[in-house]
Amino acid sequence: MRSDYLFTSESVSEGHPDKVCDRISDAIVDHYLTLDSSSRVAVETMVTTNRVVLAGEVRCSEPVSNKELEDIARKCVRDIGYEQEGFHWQHASVDVHVHSQSSDIAQGVDAAGNKDEGAGDQGLMFGYACQETDVLMPAPIYYSHSILRKMAQARHAGSEPYLGPDSKSQVTLRYEKGIPVGAKSIVVSTQHTEDVDQEAVREIVRPYVLATLPDGWMCEEDEFYVNPTGKFVIGGPDGDAGLTGRKIIVDTYGGAAPHGGGAFSGKDPTKVDRSAAYAARYLAKNIVGAGLADGCTIQVSYAIGVSKPLSLYVDCRGTGTVDDRKLEAALVDVMDLSPRGIREHLNLSRPIYARTAAYGHFGREPDADGGFSWERLDLVDDLKSALT
Repeated sequence: MRSDYLFTSESVSEGHPDKVCDRISDAIVDHYLTLDSSSRVAVETMVTTNRVVLAGEVRCSEPVSNKELEDIARKCVRDIGYEQEGFHWQHASVDVHVHSQSSDIAQGVDAAGNKDEGAGDQGLMFGYACQETDVLMPAPIYYSHSILRKMAQARHAGSEPYLGPDSKSQVTLRYEKGIPVGAKSIVVSTQHTEDVDQEAVREIVRPYVLATLPDGWMCEEDEFYVNPTGKFVIGGPDGDAGLTGRKIIVDTYGGAAPHGGGAFSGKDPTKVDRSAAYAARYLAKNIVGAGLADGCTIQVSYAIGVSKPLSLYVDCRGTGTVDDRKLEAALVDVMDLSPRGIREHLNLSRPIYARTAAYGHFGREPDADGGFSWERLDLVDDLKSALT
């Protein structure tokens, strides 16, 4: 492994077109799980100029009307802050094309007789953790998220009236001996009102970057790029169409770890694209949190309709205090990695997903109501015991 290098990750705000879609899709998941914790949901969203389109398949013991789904979409757009001519929560058209779940899929996934609940699809999922930050996330993605989250909080509080909902960040860090030591460049592009120029936006953004980075980490002035095109008034779905699930690297580790390819948003927790990726992060974080490795990558794979994982792989990149194969055996002892086992261990069948739709699914504080349960460090003692 190289020890001295540059590495870059990006984030996008809740007002980015793709993130608008993730928010709507996850709010719909939450609605179904509120009505019925065993709901099956796979709903995608598309947005463009003053138009929202919902499509997918669901199963729920309670009826949900198209009007209810439309209202959820409008509320999400309003909460994000879109009241613009080209995209307005009240005036945009909302088309709903949601139907019942395929019976062919249902028969493979549902538990029946001696058959346990199977995975909702085939696929491979990755989890990762490292010691670069207190939350055991790679530093570039962690700081990229934090800059935009601080800006959004100020915008919602009314203290930054010139900023719009749509924004992106990109953080390039210098690594020396494998450790991040400072920023080489920072890029922030943010939507703004007509009555503010590029230099003013630069100075609006600057304090949020400084408040995010550790002391002394700020890049040189000529490497600090704010709205490098010069103007960003037309933004959000009016500026670019959006789709659910198009920001999977933003959602995970910023490119510092592999990704299996499956998106999270719009899917209930029986879908292993979501739940198994959460489980893999949970296990990797507890390995690093237990001091068993400085960094850990985990892969798990599934076949549709089959309850047990097909494979489990651990790679601590030579930083582990025990053999990776011993860790693989220990993980099987401390957690049931069947779809049902993951869902029950992390208590995932609850309406906790809309909050995950922006600023990353990982590196967040666990919530009192069980949100971000996969960020807990409650397997540390069990792992140590399993290895003795």
